[in-house]
Amino acid sequence: MNDIINLLDWVGRVSAALWLIAIVVGISGWVNGIRPALIRLGTGFAKRKIAIFAKGEMQSSLKNLLLDSKLFKSKNIIEIASRGDFSRAEQATIYLVYWPDWPDDMLELLKRKKDGTALVVYAPQDKGRIPQEVIDEINKERNVAVSNLRGRLLNDIVGCLITTGYI
Repeated sequence: MNDIINLLDWVGRVSAALWLIAIVVGISGWVNGIRPALIRLGTGFAKRKIAIFAKGEMQSSLKNLLLDSKLFKSKNIIEIASRGDFSRAEQATIYLVYWPDWPDDMLELLKRKKDGTALVVYAPQDKGRIPQEVIDEINKERNVAVSNLRGRLLNDIVGCLITTGYI
């Protein structure tokens, strides 16, 4: 009977040691993996600017989409409604472009986009598809997403906030 108690005592000690190691590894993984992404995301929501390239009713619709999520502040949104306003977007770290309003200016936007600036193109299919040659130019850039669905926009923007958080 005493041998069984000693055996169970050692099994308990080994089990406790394994649990302690698992806890230390888990905390270390969180600190090194998840924490930086959360910091980038928090900084992105608090400080980073989003330039919305859209005209008319779609401008306010996209702005309201961002504000209604309660993730973004109005002061961090820059509205670009005409080609003459492009220079206002220089301080933005994310460009949100409504494709039907800017089909002739997309190449100009790509030239103005900095390497660390993210670009999210909202191109609903019922408003016309992006030509393949423009898609090829967009594909040459880093930090770019094309969304055909309105519901994907927030996901793409949040993803851009995390992936371009090194700025």
